[in-house]
Parts: sequence; C-alpha cells; structure tokens
Amino acid sequence: MLGNFTFHNPTKLHFGEDSLSKLSEELKNYGKKVMLCYGGGSIKRNGIYDQVMAELKKAGCEVVEIAGVMPNPTIEKVLEGAHMARQENVDFILGVGGGSTVDYCKAVAGSAWYDGDPWEYYFKNWQPMTCRWIPVGCVLTMAGTGSEMDSCSVISSHTENRKLFYNFRNPDFSILNPRFTFTVPKYQMVAGI
Repeated sequence: MLGNFTFHNPTKLHFGEDSLSKLSEELKNYGKKVMLCYGGGSIKRNGIYDQVMAELKKAGCEVVEIAGVMPNPTIEKVLEGAHMARQENVDFILGVGGGSTVDYCKAVAGSAWYDGDPWEYYFKNWQPMTCRWIPVGCVLTMAGTGSEMDSCSVISSHTENRKLFYNFRNPDFSILNPRFTFTVPKYQMVAGI
C-alpha cells in the first residue's frame, strides 16, 4: 500500500439478524414525519414492509410512501419524490431496498428544498448543495453497490440518454440484515455484485 490516509465514514451501520429493531431507536433522533421509499413491491411480498412499518409505528412516526423506485432511477422520479417530500414537509427519508433506492433517497433529500433544476445544477454541473438537506436512512435488501454508506447518487435521464452521479451526503444510518437479501433473484444479485 502506498501513502498514508485517514478514513472517516459518518454512516452508522447496524448489522445482523436483529438489526431492524434499531430502526425505531434511530428514528427517535429525527422528526415524526417519515417518507418511506421502495421499489416494485417485493418488500411487501417477502414481509419486510410489515416489519419496517411495525418499527415506524413503534417510533410513533407518520408515514408517507413513494413506491415504484426503479433500477437506475430517473430524474423525473426524483422530481416526483422531491415534490412530495417538500409538500409533506417530511423530517426523514427512509429507503428500503437496494442501491438504486438508496441513491434515489439521497437525490430526493438534496433536491426537495432546491428551487431550481437538480439535474442541471447537481448532476450536470456539480454545483454545491446549499439548500436544506433531509436526513436519510436505509434498510438494505440487496448488497453490491455500497450506496448504504457513501454519498454518491446515480440518476438517469431518459431524454438525454445519460446516467450521471452527484455526491450528496451519506445516509445517517443503515440497517443491514443479511436475511433481507435471501429472496433477491440470482440475476439481480449478480448484477449488483
């Protein structure tokens, strides 16, 4: 290894089979209104959604949901989430899913209180984030991208046929229960790795 370095990653990781029980404890550090973001609904079929909702209820949270976060989320979907986050004045954004869902949450968190076009400002021109940030956490259901503990957000524009990234902020915490990855289809796990 060449050189010296100091590494500090501000994301708190909760790992293990009982790690989801930490969600209600963590949420007590934020306001009561949580935006829950997830993809196509597999978390409802495999029972993770019900477990997360039980923790949100235990924490006394009011929940607004945005589903349908796709792989390689689009800027249009980010704008939809940013509008909802601002309109609902959410205190916290919780992503339940894989790297695309977490990337989406970071983009929404940095775009909700920005008054311009986040695609132009952040992703195309790498301008500094000066607006209000909404804290983010995640419950990971697929390993592979590292989005649960980095600041990067990869977003797509179909009109420009491009995929760009921006470094927002790290999630405040991430919950990694290995059992939540057991139902991921093989092709999807391989793509993530």
